[in-house]
Amino acid sequence: QVQFVESGGGLVQPGGSLRLSCAASGFIFRDVGMKWFRQAPGKERELVASISSLSKSINYADSVKGRFTVSRDNTKNTVFLQMNRLKPEDTAVYYCNQWAVIQGAWGQGTQVTVTS
Repeated sequence: QVQFVESGGGLVQPGGSLRLSCAASGFIFRDVGMKWFRQAPGKERELVASISSLSKSINYADSVKGRFTVSRDNTKNTVFLQMNRLKPEDTAVYYCNQWAVIQGAWGQGTQVTVTS
């Protein structure tokens, strides 16, 4: 079945960086666009970034544009999210999913906490 395993989160000071990874399985990864989402406490899950199957189409939420970079390695079935110049408001659990979100396949996510 489709599975996503996110990793790379942690505790970081404002202005710091983290690189998240999402290992996907259960489908032909190279044929599918991918998305990163995040959910902060008490808030709805929101879209952070998206990347098409061959990385030709990439989009970001306005709140992270210029600071985050999404990429993928189709040989490793993995999508990445490089997060620079982190802010306290980036604190959330980060998840990945397919471009056409599979509601029943959310992973455990990875916690990112930005605090001084």
